[in-house]
Amino acid sequence: MRSPALLHQVGARAWDWLAAHREHFRPRPGEDNPAEALKAVGELTMAAAVLLREGVAGSRQAASARSLLDFAWYDALDAGDMLERMQREAPLTSACMEVYVHFHERGYRHPGLEDTLRVLRTLRGCSAAETAPHRKLGIALAEQQLGLAVAGVDDAVQATLLGGFPEPWTVDHHVAYAITHTVFYLTDWGARPDQVPPEIADYLDLWLPVWTEECIERRHWDLLGELLATDACLPKPALDTESWQHLAVAQTTAGALPAIGDVPTGDADEVFELVYHPTLVAAFAATLATSRVLTALAATP
Repeated sequence: MRSPALLHQVGARAWDWLAAHREHFRPRPGEDNPAEALKAVGELTMAAAVLLREGVAGSRQAASARSLLDFAWYDALDAGDMLERMQREAPLTSACMEVYVHFHERGYRHPGLEDTLRVLRTLRGCSAAETAPHRKLGIALAEQQLGLAVAGVDDAVQATLLGGFPEPWTVDHHVAYAITHTVFYLTDWGARPDQVPPEIADYLDLWLPVWTEECIERRHWDLLGELLATDACLPKPALDTESWQHLAVAQTTAGALPAIGDVPTGDADEVFELVYHPTLVAAFAATLATSRVLTALAATP
């Protein structure tokens, strides 16, 4: 990947689509599970925070990301009051904390929620919650960033599926999701590629291209975006041009990406539910990849 032009195109189109559909990102009404209710707005917040952190977007994208963060915080989440209410109603959930940490990174604050978290995160139920190992890693990262008492993350990494180096032929969609998110949490969503242990980096350097090629053959764009984002988090990313070209071809001119195959049609709400995640993943992956390409170009004599 010698030029960031293709990456910029994918990212800019994705952000245009996300901005045009921001009303759909509000927390899901009537959803009892905070993690499900906050899923869409939390993912939007993460991607926007990463874009602003990396500082590689054009002025239009940066303005869009700032606007979306303001919308998510002040409008969708009632300046954080909704997060505090949900946290009090579900004391053991980590979802509110994991959404809040991305706002906190960009300077948004809710002292009441932080006070609540300081009390609740010490509960026995929080430490004993039955959670997938890669999710425990994400929770530990959020606690660490908010200055809460946490255990070390080294043991959490070893306990993950990726830490066990699964046979590559066993990596289906669910296994791949666990692997990609282990890398996202390890690197703080791409901020610290050096945190990937060398043996894990070697394993992914070897097998990511194989899984990526399979995604292209199956036209599985959501997982392809996750794998390209994972590649951009590694110490020595491949940034394969051909893979990014396939993702760009799958993207509509309006910026949406289907999860698999072609973009669906029909009811606007139903279509949104089917395409928002791969579109967000594309925006996130394009941001990280652009940052790595520009860093490499700047280092070239």
